[in-house]
Amino acid sequence: MLNKYPAWKYILILITLGLGTLYSLPNLYPDDFAIQITGNQSSLVPDESLHKKVTKLLSESGVETISSVLEKKNLLVRFSSSESQLTAKSVLQDQLGDDYIAALNMAPTTPDWLKNLGAGPMKLGLDLRGGVHFLLEVDMEKALSQKLKIYTSELKSVMRDEKVRYRSAQIDGIDGITIKFKKVEERAKAESLAISKYREFTRTSTDVENDYFLTLRLSEARIKEIEDYAIQQNLITLRNRVNELGVAEPLVQRQGRNRIVVELPGVQDTATAKRIIGKTANLEFRLEAKPDASSRSSQKFKFKNETSRTAFLEKDIIVTGSNVSNANAGFDENGVAQVNISLDGNGGKMMLDATKRSIKRRMGVLFIEQKSVTSRKIVDGEEVVTRNNREIRNIINLATIQSAFGNSFRITGLDSSAEASELALLLRAGSLAAPIYFVEERTVGPSLGAQNINAGLLSMQIGFGLVLIFMLVYYRVFGIVANVALAINVVLLCAFMSLISATLTLPGIAGIVLTVGMAVDANVLIFERIREELANGLSPQQAIHAGYSRAFVTIFDANITTLIAAVILFAVGTGPVKGFAVTLSLGIITSLFTSVVLTRAIVNLVYGGRQINKLSIG
Repeated sequence: MLNKYPAWKYILILITLGLGTLYSLPNLYPDDFAIQITGNQSSLVPDESLHKKVTKLLSESGVETISSVLEKKNLLVRFSSSESQLTAKSVLQDQLGDDYIAALNMAPTTPDWLKNLGAGPMKLGLDLRGGVHFLLEVDMEKALSQKLKIYTSELKSVMRDEKVRYRSAQIDGIDGITIKFKKVEERAKAESLAISKYREFTRTSTDVENDYFLTLRLSEARIKEIEDYAIQQNLITLRNRVNELGVAEPLVQRQGRNRIVVELPGVQDTATAKRIIGKTANLEFRLEAKPDASSRSSQKFKFKNETSRTAFLEKDIIVTGSNVSNANAGFDENGVAQVNISLDGNGGKMMLDATKRSIKRRMGVLFIEQKSVTSRKIVDGEEVVTRNNREIRNIINLATIQSAFGNSFRITGLDSSAEASELALLLRAGSLAAPIYFVEERTVGPSLGAQNINAGLLSMQIGFGLVLIFMLVYYRVFGIVANVALAINVVLLCAFMSLISATLTLPGIAGIVLTVGMAVDANVLIFERIREELANGLSPQQAIHAGYSRAFVTIFDANITTLIAAVILFAVGTGPVKGFAVTLSLGIITSLFTSVVLTRAIVNLVYGGRQINKLSIG
């Protein structure tokens, strides 16, 4: 019998619609305006006394709150409007001082029963929710310099092992190392070593009076590899650190040759965001300089939190944080905080070689931080703001090497278990291959996000309404069927995006509008085909069957080609383009289901399995 679905198909469709409705429901619960209060240091955690103080301050200031909850590492206060949120932010930041940071945020209101089912709302992008945008620049010269330092240390170690006598080995420019010899025979040995072990260098020999020089310069291909590695490692490091520090749906991506874009939706406080991004720490392991060491081979450093205590360390670096494969915080037998470190294969070998020949000497651990320094001055009556990164290097541990060790050891000298946990987190997430500098910072306020949402929703409502009216007037009963399918299509699309935690952006809303148009286009093709079959003399039942069967190939081909284009956009696009591609791709899938399968099921229920003489199709 024509135009009849078996019962199992209807059951499957109903299950799909039920699940789609369930998982789209969280989007009906808008986020609350909130303030998240966190400690300025990892060791400072909000407690009940702070909770009472905040409640009292807001009450005395006449700011109404929905609730305030003391969570694991922060205090979350909810408000009914952005005006109350901003007023509370001003009051709290003034009264709490520098010990705590009061950051603007948005707090979800999804009921617990939906959360328990794994249902949650769509994530909103920076343009809809607000947040902060940073443009960072990677210091490529520093990346090359750091790599050349490691090469220099390796070369010195190799030449010592091979009994090659040299007078000095120093970095030459941004891409080379110059080694000075007293005898030409020694230079020949070193050149032979370079040919066998360091093929990424080009070699140049020069003679100056009685001195013989060998200059090794990195090839252009190797320089590009180092620069690409610096960008990729910094990308991975920043992503890991932002994720581990709990920022939802961050965007961290490369821009051009040496820049990285970081967007943090939902974070409105630039200082808070910079603290998250700026938590860049690295380690360097160096031997303590010998008493008779010259100033050219050693450096003086202060101890962390001990401004009067100093020590001299050799300039040669044994390993850095980039060689750390794993790091975990713990305690020693005396209950003192420590970090247990594991090195990668290359780092373990270099550490073993260094400690094997340095037993009874002391090895220092340098803790390196990048801190942003802002300076302001008046130029021609206008304030000029200059921002620079300052590198701070302090010794956190200086201990005697009792025996040789390789890839596993521990470091102490940290202030607290919280600092040890934070250092382990940063090392575990990966070290920066090169310093980064803030080139641009921009805050997108929640009010602008709300305007974007309202504008996007208005465009959807107008477009959707016009389509509904057109379909109803032009196709009558079949138009009603198409309109029902369109509404369900949007519900299913929202459910899919919520399930896969996709981020909705303003271009994503445009993708939803386009999806509605494509779904209508499919129904128009089907309905017009049914009209043609009726005009050709087929019965209503035969026309329905032929209309769906013969239009399907055209609809499928059109949607597949569009899906391929959307996948390419997702693969090569960035930010907003990806958001558009995601909603378009998911919309194609849902519109195929609703415009072909769902409308056919409804039409079968209305007309299938009975004798009819006329179709209400305009």
